[in-house]
This record gives sequence, structure tokens and C-alpha cells, in this order.
Amino acid sequence: MKNWMRLTLVAVLPVMFFTSCEDDDDDLDLQEEQANVMVVHASPDAPGVDLYVDDAKVNSSALNYPNNTGYLEVEEGDRNFKVTAAGAGLGNPVIDADVMLDADKNYTVFAAGRLANIEPVVLEDNLAAPAAGKAHVRFVHLAPDAPNVDVVVQGGPTLFSDLQFKEATAFTPVDAGSYTLEVQPVGTDNAAVTATVMLQSGKIYTIFAKGLLSPPAGNNNALGAEVIVNN
Repeated sequence: MKNWMRLTLVAVLPVMFFTSCEDDDDDLDLQEEQANVMVVHASPDAPGVDLYVDDAKVNSSALNYPNNTGYLEVEEGDRNFKVTAAGAGLGNPVIDADVMLDADKNYTVFAAGRLANIEPVVLEDNLAAPAAGKAHVRFVHLAPDAPNVDVVVQGGPTLFSDLQFKEATAFTPVDAGSYTLEVQPVGTDNAAVTATVMLQSGKIYTIFAKGLLSPPAGNNNALGAEVIVNN
């Protein structure tokens, strides 16, 4: 346990009018056919990656661990996502997954696990606005060699209990403010990760456990926590 780190003329006029309205309706329809998708590089021993949606590359530069793309507009429906080593093209994707996307919904896709066993973890993101004075926060366990964990407010209550690798909580309302969170192996009071986070009123956050409990030689991605602001 000691090696664990603490954290988009008159006759002509009506024609023009109706044409404009039809264009507006078409634009609205197009907007309604979009989903929002964020991709997160959460594989602690994988190189920078490129992202393809239906074989079209969507990132302009390599996505490196533990960064994310922010929300991208993607056409609704059954979409194919591929993740490849940056610059490698489509030949040897490390992830090749079909994901069903609903219009006007929000999703996060994590590239998770060690490179040898990398896989997508797909979550639907509920971005409903928090109540006054509240923030929403969820936790995702993405440290592949770590045991089940609890997430505890230092000196206070347990926020989330007994989460296993690739498991995520729902977005949960908490009072806005500064929190020191401890990620503890289940059944212990030992803080494997300690992270101080400022949760602002009206904001929505994802906190994920990242890195490796026992990094191999040459890998500096030790256990820690990463914070994403979803809105």
C-alpha cells in the first residue's frame, strides 16, 4: 500500500420566405440528429492515439494519456469507433467498437485498461443542471491493477462504495465547495490516492482513478486521479 500515490417581386417574396423557413427546419433537424461524445485516453501504458468515427479521423493531433477530446458532435445511430496508435492509420486498431448513439444525448468513451487488453468503457452522461448551490460528481475506477475501492471525503462520509475496475457511479449531487477525497482499498482506511478538488456550483464533474498501482520499469504513470469538467 505504501507505493500507492495519494491523487455548433410580391410573388417572389413568399417563395423566399418559405425557402428560408425550410432551411431553418433542415438545420434544426440536423442538430437533432447529433449526439455529443467525449473520448478519454485512460490506458496508462498506451502511446498517443488517433480516433476514427466510421473510418473518418476526428482528431488533429495525437490524444495522449490521460487527456480527452472534449465533446464532439457525432451523427446519431450505430457508429463505429476505432482507436489506433497515433500516425498508424486504420490498419491495426487497438479498439474497434460499434456504439449506438441517441440524438441529443451525451456520452463519454474511455479507452481503458492496459494496452494488451485495452477496451472501451462507454457511459451515458446525464448533464441535467444541478440545483442551486450544488455540483454533480461521479467517479470511475480506471486503474487496471488496483483492487475495489471506496471514495471517502477526508474526515467525513463515504461518497461511493466498493467500486471495481471499469465501474462508474451515477452523477451525484453534492454541496459546492472544496473537498479532499481519498480513494481507499475496500476494507481499509488507507488512502491510495488523495485529491483536493474544488467543485463549483452548477458544474458537473467526472473524477477517474488513473494509472497503475505497480508501474513497470520506464512507466511513470503511477496511481492518481484525473478531473474532467463535463459542462
